Amino acid sequence: MCFNGIAFNGLVGFVMRSMLAATLMFAAATGANAQMTAPQIPGSTPKTVQTVPVKPPAMQTPSATADAMAKAERLSLQSDLAWVGRYNGAITGDVSERMVNAIKEYQKAKGGKPTGVLNPQERAALAEAARKKQDSVGWKIVTEPTSGARLGIPSKLVPQQASDANGSKWTSPTGTVQVLLSRRKEANPTAAKLAELEKEPSGRKVDYTVVKPDFFVLSGLQGLKKFYVRGSFKGDEVRTITILYDQATENTVEPVVIAMSSAFNAFPPGPQVGPPPRKTVEYGTGIVVSDDGAIVADRLVTDGCLAITIAGHGSADRVTDDKERGLALLHIYGARGLKPFSLAGGVAKTNVDVVGIADPQNQGGSGGVSIVKAALTPVPSSQSMLSPPPAVGLSGGPAIDGDGRFAGIALLKPAMVAGPATSVPASQAVMVSADAVRDFLKANDVAANGTSTDAKAAVVRVICVRK
Repeated sequence: MCFNGIAFNGLVGFVMRSMLAATLMFAAATGANAQMTAPQIPGSTPKTVQTVPVKPPAMQTPSATADAMAKAERLSLQSDLAWVGRYNGAITGDVSERMVNAIKEYQKAKGGKPTGVLNPQERAALAEAARKKQDSVGWKIVTEPTSGARLGIPSKLVPQQASDANGSKWTSPTGTVQVLLSRRKEANPTAAKLAELEKEPSGRKVDYTVVKPDFFVLSGLQGLKKFYVRGSFKGDEVRTITILYDQATENTVEPVVIAMSSAFNAFPPGPQVGPPPRKTVEYGTGIVVSDDGAIVADRLVTDGCLAITIAGHGSADRVTDDKERGLALLHIYGARGLKPFSLAGGVAKTNVDVVGIADPQNQGGSGGVSIVKAALTPVPSSQSMLSPPPAVGLSGGPAIDGDGRFAGIALLKPAMVAGPATSVPASQAVMVSADAVRDFLKANDVAANGTSTDAKAAVVRVICVRK
């Protein structure tokens, strides 16, 4: 596999201008919709808590917002193309001839005209094909317990996990696929020095090398297996992810390797003094709770937004919030095919599964649904502590008990800790109880009429765009 960048050409420039123009049109439309009417849920008199008044034209299409949204779409596009085996470059969100060629190959394979630009029907079909690939391998974002590094794991391919002080290892039952996350100390490390050290294992034949100031990549053959290594360092701490797989599994595993490389975050940000700065574009998870478009989400994720978008459904209004519980009530209008989740209470004892959609940067630009396990620690309130914290982007997602029933909503809280960055994720996590969520909806006259027991079908990606 190759990750070299290729210079832009006229065709690429056209694609980039087209994407940006589409984004600007979307942003303008979002702004226009925000000026129409105050949000109304049938039978309710909600208080509007929009943090920004009706947006003047100058604020409808800020260039920074347009650029961020365009790049997010390109990340998602590259990831989807990689998952269907058409793109083997680095998932960076940058426009390149490699990406355009991958689009053309996908179009030709589907019997379409190879224009290099996907129409809405082709884009939707690609996204669905990629989602099925992710589901087939059990793709999820995990936090490695000994280092705090975050990585994507194909849990169905490598269901067996073991950890020690030096890292973790995930393997298939027969050992045909292995994923190793290792950590060690190295005096005065450099990417070039580390790359040379990784070439030393007996039987390892390197056919591809990339060395950058802060990371390195190697791939090739190790005995009868293909291997891929990506490493990074901070101070004297070195962390590497190594993927080994039989050549017979290449068609299945290689697209996953590309996604794992892009999802690997060796050193997530550590604790800092005060809350972190708000992102221009922030991602969270929401859960659909009624068939008329009511959604419960994280209050912090949806705070101070110029526009809130529900991926796949369009713009949303923030109807109200609850600072004590940390919840926000959103509403979308005219949406079809919603599958609201049943909020009938489960019984959360010591562990829950958190369902959500991780930040695109944590899953190679993808929008796949993840399920991560967390342990519960009760505290004297309507909340319980969750450990380890779910990945960024899952905040607002439902927590379900061992029987698949609703136990509460998981929220990531910024750590308010002074001190240098460490390997500990920069967030704490809590679960707002199912009773507290139901009380929040009842207080705002929302009839939670969901009957679905499929939490994955009920969650949506929440996108907040700030100034």
